Amino acid sequence: MACKISNIAVYLPENVLTNEEIAAVSENLTAEKIEKKLGIQKRHIAANNETALDLAFNACDSLLKNYDKNSIDFLVLCTQSPDYFLPTSACILQNRLDLPKNIGAFDFNLGCSGFIYGLSIAKGFINSEIANKMLLVMTDTYSKHLHKNDLSNRTIFGDAASACIIEKAENEHIHHFVLGTDGSGANQLIVPNGCLRNPFNPNEKEITDESGNVRTNNNLYMNGPEIFNFTIDTVPNLVEQTLKKNQLNASDIDYYIFHQANKYILEYLRKKIGIAEEKFYNNLLDTGNTVSSTIPIAISNLLQSGKIKEGNKLLLCGFGVGLSWGSVIVDL
Repeated sequence: MACKISNIAVYLPENVLTNEEIAAVSENLTAEKIEKKLGIQKRHIAANNETALDLAFNACDSLLKNYDKNSIDFLVLCTQSPDYFLPTSACILQNRLDLPKNIGAFDFNLGCSGFIYGLSIAKGFINSEIANKMLLVMTDTYSKHLHKNDLSNRTIFGDAASACIIEKAENEHIHHFVLGTDGSGANQLIVPNGCLRNPFNPNEKEITDESGNVRTNNNLYMNGPEIFNFTIDTVPNLVEQTLKKNQLNASDIDYYIFHQANKYILEYLRKKIGIAEEKFYNNLLDTGNTVSSTIPIAISNLLQSGKIKEGNKLLLCGFGVGLSWGSVIVDL
């Protein structure tokens, strides 16, 4: 059995946080400085009463407006900001979308590599004839994990959801994967409190770093230098392994789409790997780092702009929290 990505839709919350708004509360930041370093002008932020499941519903609702919902036979949702410990968000989403009841549905917890892992799950289910048409959803509201005075992370992350259909095809469009994990780095990007190991503590003390950013153990912590080192050590080899496993040369790839972490990291990787600018996506201007949705957003933007088209060969690469990474070759 072969499969392909057939449709993609993206949803961004209405609330927008601009560089100017962030810079207004800090003596050390300017809007220009943020954009120059990160390549971000603004990011969309979920409202107080808006959850990752709400964003997912809106992305799927857009995707399915002109699609036969009854043909979907599996739903998989990736998030690190679920509405509940249980039940799984995918089960609630099945009901809200009025999808058939004879379908499978589950969540999985991954961040920046989530779309790649989701594709691998979808391909596996279709190849093994468990499903024919899968709805694959990425949705995250990292803003809800951030302390209001953690300006470092607030400049980076935005909220978003994406949805796509993975379905049977005559020829294989989703090729061989390379996946990896290093759990020894789990504490480099983590929300320490809030689950069963360390419950949420309303009296948790504030921690201020050397740059003046504030958080508590109820909030997201990211060791930026360590995540950078992990990325530049892992991704070039990941790209090389992916090309080798698919028996391709770098020149065979029409476009490289990496997880959109920030402009600086992406440009560093592009130069280190030796990818031509015209074949490499680096654009977080209007969204920021949307975690699991960055790659689907990039594909959607590139299709709309005409920079990629049917028949193109893409190398997709995700990396981050976990620590986790994955890459795959996809034909449009």
